[in-house]
Formats: sequence, structure tokens, C-alpha cells
Amino acid sequence: MLACAINGASAQTQEGRLKQIGETKVVKLAYRSDANPFSFVNSQGQPDGYTIDLCKFVVHSLEQQLNAKLTIAWVPVDTQSRFDAVAGGLADMECGSSTVSFGRMAKVDFSSFTFVENTGLVVRTNSGIFSVGDMGGKKIAVIAGTTNEIALVKELQRRQLQASLIRVKDRREGMAALESGAVDSFASDKLLLIGAPTADASNYKMLPENLSVEPYAIALPRGDSAFRVAVNKGLSQLYSSTDILDIYLKWFSAIGPRPDLLRAAVYIFGTLPD
Repeated sequence: MLACAINGASAQTQEGRLKQIGETKVVKLAYRSDANPFSFVNSQGQPDGYTIDLCKFVVHSLEQQLNAKLTIAWVPVDTQSRFDAVAGGLADMECGSSTVSFGRMAKVDFSSFTFVENTGLVVRTNSGIFSVGDMGGKKIAVIAGTTNEIALVKELQRRQLQASLIRVKDRREGMAALESGAVDSFASDKLLLIGAPTADASNYKMLPENLSVEPYAIALPRGDSAFRVAVNKGLSQLYSSTDILDIYLKWFSAIGPRPDLLRAAVYIFGTLPD
């Protein structure tokens, strides 16, 4: 009976994407090219960034859990296609800068939190705009279908500000609109705005307000509990090691020598006992 119970438990964990990965020895990781410093393509043409490093550690953990050497297959995605890639089986994990939301849970599941960000507004330094309260009558670019769009609409309604929302396809289009003067501001996650490519960063400034709290996680196949547990085990192993501070400082040393209380809580509560 004991042997049957052990075999049954083992078989239960080898299902869904975890079983597929064990058979093919391939993990398909979706990455973004426009989410610096979380997920982008470096000068060597390789996916790189904070979330990329986390996903690589998770793959190493999966190797130990499956007792198999795994190969990473990189799958390029963008803001619009990232969740469809996971839901449709093109990717096993989406390693970008995706905020967890109930709306998105209808299509994908999520790992434990990996980071906490805020929605912010960037403007030109000579715009005469100093706070969100100055945005009345202005044009604000925001990527369509993002949690930033939802946060921006709510904040404008709360402040009773009449501003025009210009919905763009991605971060490059938003920054191009701001640079050309087609819009007065661009709303997105603050660190993504800082990492966005610009002709001259001194031409832009971030407004001081936080419009939302954006909890990031790795997007996973919906309803695949065995795979989600395996991924979260990998993250827990990382969060309980000194490697997580090395990764954090590698990408975010410019904003402080240690994670602030909110971001440190991600690592504390993401560390689970076996």
C-alpha cells in the first residue's frame, strides 16, 4: 500500500507541462524585447534581464526536480501576444514584466510574485507638468489592454481630470509619441519607463506620484497545478538563497543597495517550507 501511495504521488506530479518537459527535455521560455530591465535582448542578441535570470534559476531547479538536463527554447512575445503564447502551448513560462490580475487569470495562471512595481507618468522636462494634477486637458499615451491603462483611467476619474487617452501598441510607440510631441505624457511601469530607449534621457522626467501597485509574476499555463508548484519551488529555493540579492543588485543597484520593504516582502512570503 505504501509503495502504491508513493507511486501515485510521483505520477500525480508528472502531468501537464511538467510531464511534457520531462519527456522532451525542453523548456520554452517567452521573453520580451521591450521590457528592460526585466526582459530584453542584450548586445549579444540574447534574452536578458531580471525576470530572465529568475526563470533560468527555475529551469535549473526543474532539472533537479526532474533529474534531467533541460534545454531552453526562447520564444519572442510582445505585450499583446505574451499570454496567448502560454495559453496556446507555444511557451511554458512568460518571463517578462507581467502584472497579476483577475482578468488575466481567466487565460493563464501565475507563479509566486517576483517583483512589485508602480504605474507612473513620464513627461518632457520642459513641459511645465509637475504632477498628475497638471494633466487636465493633456494627451496621455498608454499601452492598450494593460493594467497601466486601468490604473490611469481610475486615477483620472478619481481626480476628475479631463485628459485624452492615446492607446498605443507598445512601449516604443509610446515613447516615440512623447518624443515627437504627439502626446504630453506616457504612462507605464516606472522602471520600464526608466529603461525605455530614448534619444536623450535628460529630456524626460518622471512625475512623483504612484498610480498603482503592480505585482509581477511569471505567467504559467492555467489549471496546471503540478507545474505551478514546481515553478514556485524553484522560486522559493532562489528567494531563500543569497543568489536573489545578487540578481537584485545586478539589475536594480541604481535604486538602492537593498530591496525596499515592499519588494523584500516578495522574497520573504515567496519562501515556503518543503
